[in-house]
Amino acid sequence: MKNATIFLLSLAFFACGKKEIKTDTNPENSEISNQIVINKQQFENEKMALGTFIEHEFISFVKANGMIDVPPENRAIVSTFLGGYVSKIPLLIGDYVKKGQFVASLTNTEFVEIQQNYLEISSQLNFLKNEFERQKTLYNEKISSQKNYLKAESDYKGRLAIYSGLRKKLQMMQINPSEVEKGNFTSTINIYAPIEGFVSDVKLSNGSFFSSASELMEIVNTKQIHLELNVFEKDILSIKKDQKVKFKVPEASETFFNADVHLVGTTITSDRTVNVHCDIDKQGQNFMPGMFVEAQIIVESQHEIALPNSAIIIEDQQPFLLVVKEQKNDETTFEKRLVLIGKKDEEFSQIINFEDFKNKKILIKGGFMF
Repeated sequence: MKNATIFLLSLAFFACGKKEIKTDTNPENSEISNQIVINKQQFENEKMALGTFIEHEFISFVKANGMIDVPPENRAIVSTFLGGYVSKIPLLIGDYVKKGQFVASLTNTEFVEIQQNYLEISSQLNFLKNEFERQKTLYNEKISSQKNYLKAESDYKGRLAIYSGLRKKLQMMQINPSEVEKGNFTSTINIYAPIEGFVSDVKLSNGSFFSSASELMEIVNTKQIHLELNVFEKDILSIKKDQKVKFKVPEASETFFNADVHLVGTTITSDRTVNVHCDIDKQGQNFMPGMFVEAQIIVESQHEIALPNSAIIIEDQQPFLLVVKEQKNDETTFEKRLVLIGKKDEEFSQIINFEDFKNKKILIKGGFMF
């Protein structure tokens, strides 16, 4: 004769006193099928929740580290081809500048010498040009010799080349040649921002000597940023253009952001990695060039029927679900049933035999107590 045995399990629930959870085991079944009864107060105290299956995306990914950067055209080193003493530099790191905005001025007596040479050549040019044209006419009329004609041509074109070079140099120095031709010289030149952006570094201060090989400051335009990731050689064959990327800045936030693979490098570095360039989906975040990132490059993605990991109860190394069997009189009766687990990630588990639980309510939160 077989009798049903009722086991009373006493559990402590906060300050409300001892509550009872009733467990019913039927030995006639080939599989253990426990029934657990929970009252309303227990359900609320343990913050339990019921739910059902959802479709969840399970991904396979390649881990990579890297940094946030900007395209080369969005980064500019401010310098000049002539040296001088810094007479004014009004900017600090973090200041925003527009393209063409004044950023510094240099002073050097060599600037005056260049203007003097230009004015001297400029004043000679009209005479040499007229002499060249005169000798050309005389030569064509067989009045003057070819020697005189060629000398006049050489003198004029030689001086014209020097004039053109000095004029171009003045323009590069941001000095107006027309003002120099009027005798208005200056020993100071101004330097202007080649791009818009933020000042990321200032190399010199007022009074410092700035050589032609020096860097005055750096300007970075952060309106268009991207990821530069380093992928290990063993993983690179899995990486393709347009693959989705999830990344975070671990030193600043645990929030994940999205990007897409744009370019995959074709050379392997000395540390056996390949550079992968990724475009960030949404610009405008407070990202800064140089930030270290941790990324996941998604190489495979599948949608499966799943439940939160909190819904899975492990007993004797077997996974179970608590399925609602009956609800009445402020009591809920759960039935513990075996479940088949497939893929798994940090939050969800694939349920292979989900058809066995069709139209069932399942305890998805608070099952840790059983």
